[in-house]
Amino acid sequence: MTMARQETKDKIVTVVGAGLVGTLEACFLAKRGYQVHLYEYRPDIRSLEHVPGRSINLAMSVRGRTGLKAVGLEDQVIKNHGIPMHSRMIHNTDGTTRAIPYNKDGQCIYSVGRRFVNEVLLTRAEQFPNLTIHFSHKLTSCRLQDGQASFLNTETGEEVNRKADVLIGCDGAYSNVRRAMMRQPFFNYNQTYIPHGYMELCIPATPEGEFVMPANYLHIWPRGQYMMIALPNQDCSWTVTLFMPFPIFESLTTQDQLLSFFQTNYPDAISLIGRDRLVKDFFANRALPMISVKCSPYHVGSTALLMGDAAHAMVPFYGQGMNCGMEDCVVLDELLEEYSDDLATVLPAYSAKRSPDAQAIVDLALYNYIEMRDLVNSRKFLFRKKIDDLLSSLIPKYWLPLYTMVTFTRHPYHLCIARKSWQDKVLKRVLSMAGVLGVGAGVVLTKTDALHGLSYSFITHLSTILTKTWATVTTAAATASLKN
Repeated sequence: MTMARQETKDKIVTVVGAGLVGTLEACFLAKRGYQVHLYEYRPDIRSLEHVPGRSINLAMSVRGRTGLKAVGLEDQVIKNHGIPMHSRMIHNTDGTTRAIPYNKDGQCIYSVGRRFVNEVLLTRAEQFPNLTIHFSHKLTSCRLQDGQASFLNTETGEEVNRKADVLIGCDGAYSNVRRAMMRQPFFNYNQTYIPHGYMELCIPATPEGEFVMPANYLHIWPRGQYMMIALPNQDCSWTVTLFMPFPIFESLTTQDQLLSFFQTNYPDAISLIGRDRLVKDFFANRALPMISVKCSPYHVGSTALLMGDAAHAMVPFYGQGMNCGMEDCVVLDELLEEYSDDLATVLPAYSAKRSPDAQAIVDLALYNYIEMRDLVNSRKFLFRKKIDDLLSSLIPKYWLPLYTMVTFTRHPYHLCIARKSWQDKVLKRVLSMAGVLGVGAGVVLTKTDALHGLSYSFITHLSTILTKTWATVTTAAATASLKN
């Protein structure tokens, strides 16, 4: 054990919120030697038949897997539980489908159950002798400047006070720790409710216990202003999520209206879900809101910090909410290692490093809703995807599609956006010079190889431009990051 690690033995950390991020962060800190107290307002979810709160399935990718790997859980979650999804499966209104692979290399994301991952993390947390979990404890107040927090034990009515070297708020989009931080000077906060809600439905397994649709896909029914998605479950059922504006939800007040709406927009889903089950589940539930949260900074001195949804809640359309939150834990651990657990240095460095990335992915998540519900049916979108895949194959050092960067690498989110913007500009310039834009648009409509009209000299010319300009772009992006 290093000297820095030895010094953490006497440091106490209070983590508020035993969800995915809070429990993972507690494990990271316990692994470093801190005395960790993890507080959760709910009872132990492992003892509950039904867990209140969100249950939208999770799409786990590289950033989340990195966090799980660090605490020894990647194989248990991914290999033993996760269902690989290699492509989007697009459902058209005429009943036909088509697959759009996530990238040229066949990389995949994994459908995992929120409750399962949370339970696995809680069990791992209990294995650390220096980590104590306190269930049924509701945060009632906190003093951020001295790491003081007060909790109400909802089972006994007892008030519990905890003094810690650092208080970490991982208590979700409606964080009480963040509410206390909002009273601090120079704390910036913005929340946005989008005008669309979501409702969870279910496609059951067949009577034989098998999937009714091809399993290794994220199924999408894109319909312009609204959409439906389905992720596979381990019991061969599907978690279906319907997204659309609240006025449309509110207009469907009768069985006939609902069935007519689905017959027009999602005709194949009626038989998949089951007519009676669709009616029962729709009217037994209500549409729930979705919120985006941005704030900064994430810390108060060396004694308080926000992580996960408490710092950057986002809509679910990029599948990065959990992944980003788990990467928060990785980033903080990297900084603790770099600065030898000096909290006075680490916490401000974490805010400076993480805030630009978190705000970038919050924006990207909103954009991806437009892509998923509408642009996946656009010829322009499909043409650009073919270009991205081809150029990524030919010059991978310089060219990566945005989705690949976000989902299958740990490139900082804000640099992913900067690189995508740069690629857009370069592509526009080169296509204009080469005069192939018209040819490429026609190629989309054929079954021939995308961009077969691109000559070797065109690719060579493109590579030359990329080589000369990428260093300038990365320097500018890094400068912008420092300013933020």
